[in-house]
Amino acid sequence: MSTDHPDSLRRIAPAATRNRDVIRDVLVRVLQKSGIVLEIASGTGQHAVHVAAALPDITWQPSDPDEKSLASIEAWRAHAALANLNTPVALDVRATPWPVPDSLAGIVCINMIHIAPWAAAEALFRGAGERLTNGGVLFLYGPYKRDGAHTAPSNEAFDAQLRATNPDWGVRNMEDVVELGRRAGLTMEETVSMPANNFSLVFRRARI
Repeated sequence: MSTDHPDSLRRIAPAATRNRDVIRDVLVRVLQKSGIVLEIASGTGQHAVHVAAALPDITWQPSDPDEKSLASIEAWRAHAALANLNTPVALDVRATPWPVPDSLAGIVCINMIHIAPWAAAEALFRGAGERLTNGGVLFLYGPYKRDGAHTAPSNEAFDAQLRATNPDWGVRNMEDVVELGRRAGLTMEETVSMPANNFSLVFRRARI
C-alpha cells in the first residue's frame, strides 16, 4: 500500500457501495473489450476499482475536478494495485482541452449531470462526440424524468432538494439528454431500469 495514500483517504459513498455491482454488470456487457475508458466525476474511486477489476483488458482512466476526490481515487487505486487503472487526472468537463487521449473507447459518467449545471451535460456530450472512437460508448447513470414527469415520488423529492441547494441543479429530462446525444452524433442504444428508480443510458457512436 502506498504510504502517500493511506486508507484514511479512501472515502466510501454508501450509494456507490449499493449500486456498484449492477452498474458493473451493465458496463461489462456494453463497453468495448479493449481501449481507454474515461470515467468522468469518479468521486470516491469505488466504481473505478470495481469496474477496472472486472475488465482487465480495458485501461480505466478516472478523473474528477475535486482535490479531495482525486486523493480518494488515488488511495483506492494504490490499495487495489490494478495494472489497468491509471492515476486520476483533474478534469472539469467544461474546461478545454481535456487532459486525456483524443481517442476513447468509452466514457462513463455516474451521478453527475443532476448535481451540476446543464452546461456540464452539454460539455460532456460535446467531448464525447469529439473523442469516442467508432462503436464507442457513453454511459450515464442516475435519476431521470421521462416526458417531463418524475418516475417516482422519491425522485421528485430529490429533485426539489437539489434545486433548493442550487437552482442550476436538478433531475434531468431523459428526452433532453437524448437530444444532446443526437447533436453529438451519438445514438441512445439502450435504457436500462436500475434499482432505486435510477436508469443507465447507453449511447453509442455508430460503427463505420
